[in-house]
Amino acid sequence: MIRFITLLLVFSTTISVLQAQAPAAPAEEYSIGGIDVEGVEYTEPNAIIAVSGLAVDQKIRIPGNDIPDAIRSLWRLRLFTDVEVYVTNQIEDVVFLSIKVQERPRLSRYSYKGIRKSLHDDLNDEVQRFIQRGGIVTESVKLNTTNALKDFFIERSFQDVNITVTEIPDSLMFNSVRLLYDIELNKKVRIGEITIAGNEVLSDRKVRRLMKNTKRKKNWFKPSKLVNDDFEEDKKTIVARYNKLGYRDAQITFDTVYRIDNKMYIDMTVREAQQYYFRDIAWRGNSIYTTERLREVLGIEEGDVYNEELLETRLRFSPDGRDVSSLYLDNGYLFFRVDPVETTVEGDSIDMEIRIFEGPQATIDKVTIAGNDRTHEHVIRRELRTKPGQKFSRSDIIRSQREIIALGYFNQENLGINTPVNQQRGTVDIEYVVEERPSDQLELSAGWGGQGRGVIGTLGVTFNNFSLRNLFDLESWSPLPQGDGQRLSLRAQTNGKFFQSYNMSLTEPWLGGKKPNSFTVAAFHSRSTNGAPRFSGDRSAGILNPSFRRLAISGLSVGLGTRLKKPDDFFVSNTTLSYQNISLRNWQGFILEETQSPIFTGNYHNISLNQTLARNSIDSPIFPTSGSKFSLSAQLTLPYSVFKKDNFWEVDDSEAQSLIDVENANREAAGLTAMSESTENTFIRDIENSRKYKLVEYHKWRFQAEWYSKVFGKFVVKTSAKIGMIGHYNNNIGTTPFERFELGGDGIANFNIEGKDIISLRGYEENQLPGNTYGATVFDKFTLELRYPLSLNPSATIFVLGFVEGGNSWTNFRDFNPLNLRRSSGLGLRVFLPMFGMLGFDYGIGFDKPELLNSNTAKWSDYGRFSIILGFEPE
Repeated sequence: MIRFITLLLVFSTTISVLQAQAPAAPAEEYSIGGIDVEGVEYTEPNAIIAVSGLAVDQKIRIPGNDIPDAIRSLWRLRLFTDVEVYVTNQIEDVVFLSIKVQERPRLSRYSYKGIRKSLHDDLNDEVQRFIQRGGIVTESVKLNTTNALKDFFIERSFQDVNITVTEIPDSLMFNSVRLLYDIELNKKVRIGEITIAGNEVLSDRKVRRLMKNTKRKKNWFKPSKLVNDDFEEDKKTIVARYNKLGYRDAQITFDTVYRIDNKMYIDMTVREAQQYYFRDIAWRGNSIYTTERLREVLGIEEGDVYNEELLETRLRFSPDGRDVSSLYLDNGYLFFRVDPVETTVEGDSIDMEIRIFEGPQATIDKVTIAGNDRTHEHVIRRELRTKPGQKFSRSDIIRSQREIIALGYFNQENLGINTPVNQQRGTVDIEYVVEERPSDQLELSAGWGGQGRGVIGTLGVTFNNFSLRNLFDLESWSPLPQGDGQRLSLRAQTNGKFFQSYNMSLTEPWLGGKKPNSFTVAAFHSRSTNGAPRFSGDRSAGILNPSFRRLAISGLSVGLGTRLKKPDDFFVSNTTLSYQNISLRNWQGFILEETQSPIFTGNYHNISLNQTLARNSIDSPIFPTSGSKFSLSAQLTLPYSVFKKDNFWEVDDSEAQSLIDVENANREAAGLTAMSESTENTFIRDIENSRKYKLVEYHKWRFQAEWYSKVFGKFVVKTSAKIGMIGHYNNNIGTTPFERFELGGDGIANFNIEGKDIISLRGYEENQLPGNTYGATVFDKFTLELRYPLSLNPSATIFVLGFVEGGNSWTNFRDFNPLNLRRSSGLGLRVFLPMFGMLGFDYGIGFDKPELLNSNTAKWSDYGRFSIILGFEPE
């Protein structure tokens, strides 16, 4: 009789009904011999069987609750639009079942209608919060994505936005649909007025200024939109401001938002209440530090305005380290607690009792580092101020965090510090969790090289985390040996056949591995010509071309730096011994201002010792918001002329005639006429100058200072001052024509040509400063910048700036006037990409250009100058 029974179980939009096709019969028990799944494309069949609750060899009753329960279980998944369970075969008391499902459609793609394409990426982020391509399309998904898109536009003042979503079958993919979001924005709804009542201490204007996110629409430059969450935050900000002024009971007792036509209106009522003051502040539980010491750190006196925010800052954490918690935590009292309690409120006065639990001192047990998959652990560990066995110190952790960030190898946003505590043992473990980021840099820079040099391009690569010891271990290359914190830099500069320069340097920051003593070796070679061929006629004849001009500078330097402990350990000292060979051939770039005579030819040797004392306490190398940088350097040579006889450079008559004869013979071989008398005098004077300056002697001094500080919001002010001067030992010789300064132009980073230091001055060309004519012996420069970050993402740090700047250069120190400045101002943009370094764009307007003021044809645009910086910030 059972073989005539057929079970059809259907579950589509409602629970299906189990119905026998034969006359009703008593329920009988069967064993499941097998289960098949039909109709699945995306869902795993075994998972469907497991969710159904049915299994092979399971005893079920037909009719009964087993199969309807299985259908309900599958329906609760919300993955299917139809579910059937039926018997496909029966052998005696064994039945074989089939589960047939129809899966919900999957999302193939989605699109938008009615909005501009530039918004699509932002809208995609909202949609993808709820569904990705290939995801299951449900009514809930459509509702959630529609609401998310509405919230997106409401936050942008489109309060009346309408969005409809249409589900369209996609013929290109099986059981898939595409969603079309039809968006009708309508007009923006702005805030027309914010009315404030009950405020007397703070004016309406001050209250509205505290509402950073909720603004009236008064001009085109200020956004005006109403976002509920932002409005609630603004109300908290207003109350917090009153609390800071001593009005601790202040509150917003009423607020309402209503709409008239196409504008929103906000009414608020403020209850200021009375102002309170601190009266008696008592301390309880302190034994390590005296009450007088704690009062000194707290810095709050009787009669001060009651400010709970200031009280919490001085008790728990102050950025400048002036707080009671730092006093204890820096001395190992990790279990320290402090609780301020109001004991008496009388009139407008409040008595406080500050209750302290000092607890035992904690020592550091383990210090671990995690996440460094490229940088070797010893490179990080040597920068840490927290050592096992030391007393716990919060300031040491903060300083260790700063030093890790200063390495430049890790993402500072994701630097984590964990401090699990073992109270029974009185110990604490410290774990530093880092995330590696690209630290190597490819430098592609271009800048104006100044008078006659044109655009100079630079190609360089800097490996900031190089490993010299693994140079021959090819298995450690990824793509180069890295992880030991050494810095290898290779650079090439050129503007074609007229100028080439090559530089390399290698720095080991921890020479010997035990102390922060850096060792640097560097070498460079630069060559400038006028583009003429070196030889006349056949090169094999070896006859030099008299029209050929060349300047070649080659150098080698060795430096040793060390971190100092006094006055504090932000100071470093660096000593560098360097040698330069300067070779001139008919070069016309050096003119002595005293005699107006040029130096054409000769080989000159510059052996100097540079001593630099610097201090760096900035909080970030890319976008500093606090701290300062100072450096004072002295570059000295030996006073060679002191050990020589007077006028040692002079050529007597017989020697002069011999030299003239040799030169005329060379000219005759080259097919040129003999020198005239005036040319002979210039020739001899050039020889005397080459002897006079053969061993370059000077003393050179430079000072540089930078300060960074936050002023309001995200705005940061940078102020800087630079000054440099070069002097001589012997008045008869005067100041060397080499190693002078040149102010103006882009000041290409790390660029030194013709033996001069190039310093940028935005808004001016080099030839617009008279002090550059012979090379300046003294310069000064002052800068004020207001910076605002657009993105602080480590992968792309972007900020804009406005600047005012002033500087000047002088040929003679006696003409030096630090207040006689060439002024400029302008705007700039900086983009830092880890791979390419700093990219900069500046437009500066120079205000002090007499040659333009006296010109009838000068235009306003002639006062401006556009600068592009690719690679590193110039000086």
